[in-house]
Amino acid sequence: MASNRDDPLSFMNPSSSSPIDGDSFLLDPNSNSQIGSASGSFQNEGFLGGLDGAGDAAEFGFFRPEFRQGPLGGTVDCYDRHVFLCYKNPQVWPPRIEAAEFDRLPRLLSAALAARKGDMKKQTRLTICEGHDGTETSNGDVLIFPDMVRYRRLTHFDVDTFVEEVLVKDGEWLPGTPEALRGFYIFVCAHGTRDRRCGVCGPPIIIRFKEEIEFHGLQGKVSVSPCSHIGGHKYAGNVIIFGLSINGEVTGHWYGYVTPDDVPVLLEQHIVKGEIVDLLWRGQMGLSEEDQTRSLELRLQVNGGSNVERITNEPAEANEISRDACGSQVEVVGCQPNGSSPCCQNPSQPENTDNHDLNEREAKLTTEKKSSKRQISLNNSGKGASTRRVCSMPTWFENWEREDTYAALAVVGAALSVAFAYRCYKQLT
Repeated sequence: MASNRDDPLSFMNPSSSSPIDGDSFLLDPNSNSQIGSASGSFQNEGFLGGLDGAGDAAEFGFFRPEFRQGPLGGTVDCYDRHVFLCYKNPQVWPPRIEAAEFDRLPRLLSAALAARKGDMKKQTRLTICEGHDGTETSNGDVLIFPDMVRYRRLTHFDVDTFVEEVLVKDGEWLPGTPEALRGFYIFVCAHGTRDRRCGVCGPPIIIRFKEEIEFHGLQGKVSVSPCSHIGGHKYAGNVIIFGLSINGEVTGHWYGYVTPDDVPVLLEQHIVKGEIVDLLWRGQMGLSEEDQTRSLELRLQVNGGSNVERITNEPAEANEISRDACGSQVEVVGCQPNGSSPCCQNPSQPENTDNHDLNEREAKLTTEKKSSKRQISLNNSGKGASTRRVCSMPTWFENWEREDTYAALAVVGAALSVAFAYRCYKQLT
């Protein structure tokens, strides 16, 4: 099947293990853009120092012209197994790290996988992720999904044996003992030397993931790491999440067009609830492109697009919630609804056509009696502000007009009834 997507580093195409695409955003593979040191990190050093801040953010970041302009479902090439090699960090990854002369381990592993692709029972994809010696993911560690295992400290001397025993024979590599992986593993493409969009979008997404993981106390349960090119530059930010599904099966879900503001949604929906965020979903490991498309369509039919509506199409307005059902409104920045006020809810009830005219008259009366909107700025715990609309509290006059009028009329009616009954009684006597 023909595909216009960027080819990932995979071993499913007999013609090439490292296909070259013609994307105009790609950097020159021969350019000397390897900035930083192997021990560095984009969180404490300038990530890809060649990028031009605000200019690149507008051209290659979340506000680029083509952002969220195309469909995502069914954009992942079918494959069965994903191998991650932990090796240095994005600052020193060359554009084609699988073919770099001075990066011997990834080059030899890529070549061995390409040479044995016909012998492997599973279509296998190789990706590089960040590795730091002395940490949970040291240089040379290999993570395999959906097997959910880790092999420690692979060296270039062991590549052929490792590929033969583990990936061809589906056995174990005797020099190393496989460690079971638990929890969720999140990989974010941050391969900026390969494509600027990934270099601009990836780092802030990773930082937001780490902040949210720490805030919710998910350390040890959720891991996030930058990774090399996975295919689909135009869908940056690209995120892959591996972990157990609600059915107990290990899945690998791909998300595209992800922004930092989408991170809490992915954690809440995908990690905590086990629900796929359909608007950002590109596909899934183990499914063909056609099956991915059908799966998405089926979920949308069953869910009615409920989790699609949670994310806006414009990242700058991701936190803006409309409350048009309220009669009079006050724009509050950073409103924290307590759930007790109906104005902080979104009932989404259908309009009753029988009361249409009455509603119009009430709305008109309310508009005439209330002042114009006023805007209040609140500090939302330093996390930024979002515009929300809530109903203002009714004045004492409005309360009297709406409630006490009926009580007064009831009293008057009761008095008239008593007077009429007494008059009838006097006439009879």
